[in-house]
Amino acid sequence: MNINIIKQEKNEIEVEIDNLTIAELLRNELWQDSSVELSAWRRANPSENPILVVKTKGKDAKKILLDAISRIKDKNNEISKEFKKSFK
Repeated sequence: MNINIIKQEKNEIEVEIDNLTIAELLRNELWQDSSVELSAWRRANPSENPILVVKTKGKDAKKILLDAISRIKDKNNEISKEFKKSFK
C-alpha cells in the first residue's frame, strides 16, 4: 500500500491512499473521535486514488489519525481471535 501525505498542519491532514476500502475504513473510524470536525475522502475521478481529509478541533490531526489506525488494528485482532475460536 502506498500512502502520500499531501498536506499536514496541526489541525488538518490530507493523505492520498491507494486503497479506497482503507480510506473508507479510516474515515468511518475517525468519526468515533469527538475531536474530529471533518473526516472524508475525495477523488476527482474513479481512476485516481482517494484523498483522506481530516480536520480536528484543536488536536493534532496526525496523532488522531494514528490513534484511529491503532483502534482499527485492535479491532482486527479481536475479530481474528473470535474467528479462530469459532473454527476450532
